[in-house]
Amino acid sequence: MIRVALADDQVLVRAGFHALLAAEDDIEVVGEASSGTELLRLVEREPVDVVLMDIRMPDGDGLWATEQIAADPKLAGVHVVIVTTFELDEYVARAVRAGASGFLVKDTEPVDLIRAVRVVAEGEALLSPGVTKRLLERMSTGLRDAPDEERLAALTDREREVLRLVGLGLTNDEIAARLVLSPLTAKTHVSRIMQKLAARDRVHLVVVAYESGLVAPGWQ
Repeated sequence: MIRVALADDQVLVRAGFHALLAAEDDIEVVGEASSGTELLRLVEREPVDVVLMDIRMPDGDGLWATEQIAADPKLAGVHVVIVTTFELDEYVARAVRAGASGFLVKDTEPVDLIRAVRVVAEGEALLSPGVTKRLLERMSTGLRDAPDEERLAALTDREREVLRLVGLGLTNDEIAARLVLSPLTAKTHVSRIMQKLAARDRVHLVVVAYESGLVAPGWQ
């Protein structure tokens, strides 16, 4: 069962999300919050897998609350999806850097919202291709010309290659095909890389790949 918390200062928005998600057999809405501070109290009190988080809230906005969750080792299993009216590059970049695992706009189709909860609960990234492209272009400004060897020192040569392919947007199956590995082996490599780099999920591996200079915009 996927346990979901809702954080939005609009009661009708929370009610709509609650009704939509509660109708699914594998999803349980364990609580709601109208502010960042209230949300933090909720996730500290209740086991939560996914938070659907608005950005603009009183008493601690969604980005602040996301940062607090990402910084707390006890909440390592909590994945945040930012859900907002504004699909602005500034918000997307700040949300990902804050520790969000995904980003959706509020006019997303119901089936896509439900899919988002399931995808993020599995530790996968959730950014549309267009948003991902703009995000990485924005984040690539001023990046290193050569790989950051100190940051990548814990990785084996194979893991560095896998991380590079993750950074290029390949799935585990695509990585397996590219490197002539089994899908299970590719998945194991990705999991070990996440552990070594203390990455919360796949989207943060993409960020590390770019920030460390292992991948640059336009690479294939």
